[in-house]
Amino acid sequence: MWKDKYKVGVPLIDEQHQELFRRVEEFIVALRSDNPWEEKLDKVRETLDFMKVYVVEHFRAEEEYQAQVQYPGLRDHSKIHSDFAGEVVEFEQQFAQLGYEEELVQKFAGKLLAWLINHVATQDQAIGHWARQGGGAL
Repeated sequence: MWKDKYKVGVPLIDEQHQELFRRVEEFIVALRSDNPWEEKLDKVRETLDFMKVYVVEHFRAEEEYQAQVQYPGLRDHSKIHSDFAGEVVEFEQQFAQLGYEEELVQKFAGKLLAWLINHVATQDQAIGHWARQGGGAL
C-alpha cells in the first residue's frame, strides 16, 4: 500500500506515514479475511485505539515541521488535520452507541484509507515541495 512516491522528504514524517499505511493495510486485510466478524473485532478496536493516539501525535509533528519551514498553508493544513481527527472521534462515538456493526466499520475503513492516500499524496506533498524549494528557513 505504501509507495515511495508518498515520501515528503522529511524522515520523521515519512516514517510516521509509513507506520500509518502499515497499520491501515493490516486493518483492511483483517476486515477482508474470511474470519467470523467476532474474530475481527480485536483488530478493529486496536486500529481505532491506535488512530486516536498516533494521528494526534503525527499531526502535531507535521504541523511543528510546517511552522519550522514557515509553510504558508499551515493554518489550512491544521484545519484539515483537526477535521479528520474529529471524524475519527465521531466514528468512535458511533461505535460506542451502535456497537461495532460491520457496515459501519467498513465505512470507517474506506474513509480511513481514502483520506490517508489522498492527504499524503496531495496535501503533504505540498509541504515537501515548499521545503525543497527553500520556502522556509531551516
